[in-house]
Amino acid sequence: MPNENCSIFINYYKPKHMKILILCTGNSCRSQMAEGFLKSFDRGLKVFSAGTYPASLANVNAIAVMKEVGIDISQNKPKSVDLFLADPFDYVITVCDDARESCPYFSGKVHHRLHMGFEDPAKAIGTEEEILRVYRKIRDQIREEFLKFYKTL
Repeated sequence: MPNENCSIFINYYKPKHMKILILCTGNSCRSQMAEGFLKSFDRGLKVFSAGTYPASLANVNAIAVMKEVGIDISQNKPKSVDLFLADPFDYVITVCDDARESCPYFSGKVHHRLHMGFEDPAKAIGTEEEILRVYRKIRDQIREEFLKFYKTL
């Protein structure tokens, strides 16, 4: 992750008030992690996440592995994409694994649509440690890809 001084320098040149929506099916795990990372990279970004079939709560394993890297998403609540249809966004990014899931589509006003597919760690099986290992792997992939994305803004 960029150090604080680097982030301040980068943020000076970033467009202010850019709005980004991250979509996934349940909005309980991957999209919540991506939202957490983008907000940690730049507090000036307006970042939201939503799902086509939102879960009732954020995934406890996603919360745990994000806490390991100093990002608290424990207060995040899954939301329906319907809440955002009237809002314009600079970017809408889907994070589903398109080989296994049908990605949600956002019909609102969008300047750029992107897809970054990640395996669903909620489908991991095994011991608790094996499952958490999968969550950490996906978390790290999300951090890497969203940092690359952030640097292009």
